[in-house]
Amino acid sequence: MSSTHLGIPKGTRDFSPQTMAKRQYIFMNIQAVFQKFGFQPLETPSMENLSVLTGKYGDEGDQLLYKILDSGDYLKKTTAENYQAGYAKLLPKIASKGLRYDLTVPFARYVAMNRHEINFPFKRYQMQPVWRADRPQKGRYREFFQCDADVVGTSSLICEAEIVAMINEVFGRLGITNFSIHINHRKFLAGVAEAIGAPGKISELAVSLDKLTKIGPEKVLLELQNKGFDKDQCDYLKPLLGWKGVWSDLKAPLQDFLKNSSVGTTGLNEINTICDYVTTLNASGNLIFNASLARGLTYYTGSIFEVTVNNADMGSVCGGGRYDDLTGIFGLPDVSGVGISFGVDRIYDVMEQLKLFPENLMSFTNVLLIAMDDQSQGYALGLLSRLRSLDIACELYPDRAKLKKPLNYANKKGIPMVVLIGPEEIESGKLSVKQMVSGEQRQLTEDQLITTITKENL
Repeated sequence: MSSTHLGIPKGTRDFSPQTMAKRQYIFMNIQAVFQKFGFQPLETPSMENLSVLTGKYGDEGDQLLYKILDSGDYLKKTTAENYQAGYAKLLPKIASKGLRYDLTVPFARYVAMNRHEINFPFKRYQMQPVWRADRPQKGRYREFFQCDADVVGTSSLICEAEIVAMINEVFGRLGITNFSIHINHRKFLAGVAEAIGAPGKISELAVSLDKLTKIGPEKVLLELQNKGFDKDQCDYLKPLLGWKGVWSDLKAPLQDFLKNSSVGTTGLNEINTICDYVTTLNASGNLIFNASLARGLTYYTGSIFEVTVNNADMGSVCGGGRYDDLTGIFGLPDVSGVGISFGVDRIYDVMEQLKLFPENLMSFTNVLLIAMDDQSQGYALGLLSRLRSLDIACELYPDRAKLKKPLNYANKKGIPMVVLIGPEEIESGKLSVKQMVSGEQRQLTEDQLITTITKENL
């Protein structure tokens, strides 16, 4: 095939070995924390029935679903009338499946399908790709990974506190130290709308508040006025736009602000309980209350979380919250849960920007054996087998070539140790061992070689 015809679909990416080493480092650390906190792994199919996916993400989300043509003669069920009726009427005739849009809806479907086998509360994590027919642009792809952890079947606020602790541990492992975990509550936002005399306009209020960081307080208030909020309501809101910080400092003014709203007071009481639990877990250092945080309005019913890295040019890198009826859409009502999702692509970009990746991530192979001739190759294969039986990652350079070529190969792969095997080494029983970083070269027996590898943690 001509190189001019080679390519991949827009919005997708190839990941080189160098990039994959860094991505796997992120995945490995997130997975280790998920498991440490008692979450069990789950995978769902890449494709779901369209009946499962449609109607769960709003009209815009339905348009972004990748539909899969039915196998075989998918046109046999169609008629001329179907084509004339347009896309919406034709689609069910030719496509019954689609690629998953996120991990949340498939998770809800799984819980509803397996309700009698699942041990509640059910703690699961999922690390899989999702697909969206979105317009590709910087930082937005049509295929990308999500790393989700959810607890369903309990309304205990301890779960929220554990999520905060889990976020702290993930970013601590990755070397990201200057970050903030923003917390708010859906009931707090409902209370704010009630307190200013606009109880039926919580969505309009929240959408504008969520833009505070991007457009500033004056433009937020102007936008609210354009949405029909009067001057008195906007004036009453002004102090709220500055309420962002340590919970203990904001607790009293917030309670006074919402003293006449029962739903708002309930939200504040839940935040207070979560913060108390987080303090007990010694995980409160990066937690701040953010009165303008309003993500996930269509599905979150309680606490809301968002994580930002303060010393990096990036938006949120993690988000989540509490939902009261995740599985209700599949006939299993009143199953409360809370979850979090880590944005691997954004975390990757942050770590690149801050130069936080360890230098030795490409060192998958610890030892490279180089046989100098055909006779030495048989000996090298035996040594290769012995080293691998001891779980030492090693490989044999397969070709006969001048020494420069296999040494360059070792350098490019980041292999720290090279073992040269020729007739002299076989006769003497001592192998020529070269440390690639320092350039030091020694003569070692097989047993001494294994001891050295073990001692140096290669």
